[in-house]
Amino acid sequence: QVCVVCHESGAAITCCSRGCDQSFHLPCAVRGGCVTQFFRHIAFCSDHSPEQAVEAVRDEETSCLICTEPLDDGLCFHTMVCPACKHAWFHRSCIQGLALSAGLLSFQCPLCRDRDLFLPNMAIMGIQIPAR
Repeated sequence: QVCVVCHESGAAITCCSRGCDQSFHLPCAVRGGCVTQFFRHIAFCSDHSPEQAVEAVRDEETSCLICTEPLDDGLCFHTMVCPACKHAWFHRSCIQGLALSAGLLSFQCPLCRDRDLFLPNMAIMGIQIPAR
């Protein structure tokens, strides 16, 4: 299989959306906007990846809660928001780093500390949360 991101052969992951045959390498997934749901062992190409269904508005001065750097406009693949408080905005890479260091038992929204909505939403959006 040829990777839709890097165009090299050997892509082992195929989009699980019905009728889609796009394949990619795991390391190419984030770079190409692909989502891998680690808890279900399925993946989506950038055309079929899940999007956050959160009605949240941010002002122009809102920055990433974790790294304090500016964010892209609105919700997109690289910008995410807490589904519980709708005020905690962060980069995908920043929240992924937090998830990897916190683990399943400690991972929560860095602002409101919600776990009930936050954790499953982040997992669906492709954030890998290790069980440690």
